[in-house]
Amino acid sequence: MRRYAQSMVDMETMEPNTSDATILHRVSGIVSSELSLDQMLGEIVGLAAQATSCDACLVYLVDSNTGEFVLRASQLPHASDLGALRMKMGEGVTGWVAEHQSPVALKAKASADPRFKMFPVLVEDTYEAFLSVPLVNKGKTIGVINAHHRDAHAHTPEEIATVSFIGEQMGSAIAKSLLEEENARLTEESAEMKRQLETRKSVERAKGILQQRQGLSEEEAYLRLRNESRRLRRPMKDLADAIILSEELTRKEGA
Repeated sequence: MRRYAQSMVDMETMEPNTSDATILHRVSGIVSSELSLDQMLGEIVGLAAQATSCDACLVYLVDSNTGEFVLRASQLPHASDLGALRMKMGEGVTGWVAEHQSPVALKAKASADPRFKMFPVLVEDTYEAFLSVPLVNKGKTIGVINAHHRDAHAHTPEEIATVSFIGEQMGSAIAKSLLEEENARLTEESAEMKRQLETRKSVERAKGILQQRQGLSEEEAYLRLRNESRRLRRPMKDLADAIILSEELTRKEGA
C-alpha cells in the first residue's frame, strides 16, 4: 500500500505549546467572549498564522444543510470565494482530516499527496507545505484549519499541537455561533415567507377589487397591477394595499 507523503502525529501523546502563553491566553479569552462568528474565524486565522508562521491560512466550516465543508475565512483575500468553495466529507486533504479527525502535516510537495484536491482559484494550493487540523465540538467535526507555507516546512510537534489545541478549544464557541447563524437564517426565512404570504393576500384582494370595478378578468387585473408596479417603481404589495385602502374609504363614504 502506498504511504501518504505526510507527517502524522499521535495527538494523545502531545501537549500544546505551553511556551506560547500569548496564544493560549488569547484562545481562552475568545472562547469566553461574545465575538461574532466572522470575528472568531478571523482570530483563528491570526492565531494559526502566529503559531506556525505560515504564509496563508484558510478555515472551512461545515454546512449543516449539505454536510459539505465551505471556505469561510482566509488570511489572503478571497472575498469572491468565501462561501463558494466546498469540499465533501472525505474529499481532499481537508475532507480527509474532517472525516478522520486527525491532523495531516505535509512538509513538501503538498499537492502531490494523493488526497489533495486542487482549486485553481487558490494560490495557496501551489504552496509547498501544508498543515490541516480539525475543528471539533462534542466529538463531531465542524470545520478544518489549513495552514500553508510557500516553501518546504517541517512542522514541529509543538506547532501541530498548538493549532490542534486551537481547533479543540474553539470548537464549542464556533459551534455555538454556527447554531446562532442557522437560527438567524431560519428566522429570516420565516419572516420572508410571512411577507410573501401577506403580499399574495393583498394582491389577490386588490385583483378582486379591480375585477369588480373595471370588469377585468383575473389575468387582466394581475397584469394591470404588475404593469403599474413597474411604471411607478413601487412594490406590488404597496400598490395593492393602496387599492384596498381606497376601496375601504369609498365604502365608508357610501355608508
